[in-house]
Amino acid sequence: MMYRAKRRSIVRLWVACWLLFAQAVSAEENLCVLVLYSNHRLLPANLEFEAGLRETLAKSTELNAEFLDYPRFDSESYLDAMTAFLHEKYALRPPSVLVVGGKGALEFVLRHRDELFPRVPVIHGAVPQSFLQSRPPLPADVVGVPIKFDFPGTIELALRWHPRARRLLVVTGVSAQDRAWEAELRSDVSRFQDRVTTEFLAGLPTDALLQRLRALGGDTVVFTPGYFEDGVGHLFSPREAVGLMAAAAAAPVYGPFDTFIGTGIVGGSMPNFAAMGRQVGHLVNDWLAGGAPAAQRLPEIAPTAVNLDWRQIQRWDIDPSAIPDDAIVRFKPPTLLEQYATETGVAIVVFLVQAGLIAGLLFERRRRRRMELAVHQQRCELAHASRLAVAGELTGAIAHEINQPLGAILSNADAADLLLASGADRRDELRAILADIRQDDLRASEVIRRLRALLAKQPVDWHPFDLNEAIRELEPVLRAEARRRRVALDLRLTATAPLLLGDRIQIQQVLINLALNAMDAANGLPEARRAVAVSVEHDADRLILVVRDRGPGIAPEHLPQLFDSFFSTKSQGMGLGLSITRTLVEAHGGRVWAESGSGMGAVFRVEWPAADGAGTPEPV
Repeated sequence: MMYRAKRRSIVRLWVACWLLFAQAVSAEENLCVLVLYSNHRLLPANLEFEAGLRETLAKSTELNAEFLDYPRFDSESYLDAMTAFLHEKYALRPPSVLVVGGKGALEFVLRHRDELFPRVPVIHGAVPQSFLQSRPPLPADVVGVPIKFDFPGTIELALRWHPRARRLLVVTGVSAQDRAWEAELRSDVSRFQDRVTTEFLAGLPTDALLQRLRALGGDTVVFTPGYFEDGVGHLFSPREAVGLMAAAAAAPVYGPFDTFIGTGIVGGSMPNFAAMGRQVGHLVNDWLAGGAPAAQRLPEIAPTAVNLDWRQIQRWDIDPSAIPDDAIVRFKPPTLLEQYATETGVAIVVFLVQAGLIAGLLFERRRRRRMELAVHQQRCELAHASRLAVAGELTGAIAHEINQPLGAILSNADAADLLLASGADRRDELRAILADIRQDDLRASEVIRRLRALLAKQPVDWHPFDLNEAIRELEPVLRAEARRRRVALDLRLTATAPLLLGDRIQIQQVLINLALNAMDAANGLPEARRAVAVSVEHDADRLILVVRDRGPGIAPEHLPQLFDSFFSTKSQGMGLGLSITRTLVEAHGGRVWAESGSGMGAVFRVEWPAADGAGTPEPV
């Protein structure tokens, strides 16, 4: 028995908890909102309004919608039946807040509120300000933000953008709402009577209306709020009617509702139905959260904005600069930056980085070029200085080469003087003496010319030349220096002309440096070993200059440093001759190296690409 009593107690506790939970769920379920629209469910304004409302309401709020379907149905019996239907449908589940969309729905609720939801607060949206001002003040729990359709503002824009317009055509229908719009427009257009002639096309059959619109001239603009019913009783939504008119009209068409954008009208000054829905949604959230209506700060009027169709701006040749900066322009093709903002941003960054890198590389290239030019200039200066130094070493040989022809000239001059003093007719001998003098003079002049060419400071002159011929030009000076030093000089040239691309003077300087080095190595040796051999070899596409001596050779530890600047094995040497030699050789695309065996003398080899072979170097 005790067990059964305990079980009954547990069951009672569980039932009590379930009832409490059910009440909580019921209280949560009571947070629902009913929206009552004036017109039918597919009216574009209703769809936009509800989209904004759903976007703003809390996710837990249940939203139901009903439609009075004005102006299709508006009889008293229909309204009574609609009242009874709504009362029965929501009797067990009344809304926490009632939202009414449009003037007709608000008027219906105010008339039948006691029969429907007497204590339920009402929030209105898309209700014209003129309607609210024409009736007694609303109850304290009926609030909202009124709307004003800016008919004159839209007409003003149309006349501004079409300055040649002399005629304003206004189109309306025959339903109650259509007649209310017509009455408002007849009052509004009076302010434009001194600028245009106004004509109303009210209540025409749609076919007749479209025919009239097709015949319009270029001096006309059309304004219309659309219509629900035409002159023969055909029912439309205003958007459908405006679409037909815009497609047929031979003049620009303007309208006051943002749901018309995309039908073919140019645009107008328009409120936004989606924004109205969001505004009402915020009011509903505040009310459900317990906010008192008196504490809510409501705007005086719903805002409007200029809305335009870019395609119609282009079609009717409207100056884009006349469009307000804050206008909402639809259907305008996005710019590359707007359409591909991320990609364009990345491309711009990459372009800037690449431009920076290119600029940096160009700057570095320019700086490097300046440095190369400076190095080249210094190398030329150094080579010239080296030639001057070599000239000092060759002073004896050069003096000997010049003194020989000068001495012969003097001897011949003395002989000629004696012949003239004898008084005999020895003209043939005098002619021979004059020929010898001329030959010796040319010989001395040639020595001086070659010396001047060798020592002159002149720009690098690159051209193909015969290496054999360049060596032959130096042969008299080298042989004279060899005789002065008592060194045997052996020149071995190729049978064919080996062509080398480069500067003849610089190549001759290479030969002089290597030949004098070899003669220095033979200094002080026995006569049998005082010998220097210079040879030229032509191997396929390479030219090789070989300078060989029979001196003491080069120590192995000195070979790696031999061509370094300021390194010398001579007691009086500056260490620049071989360094300059390597610089000049490499500038001509070649290479130079030394070989040596202990006590067997040294061999210097210079290798260049032949001018008629592949890989010809560019001048520097």
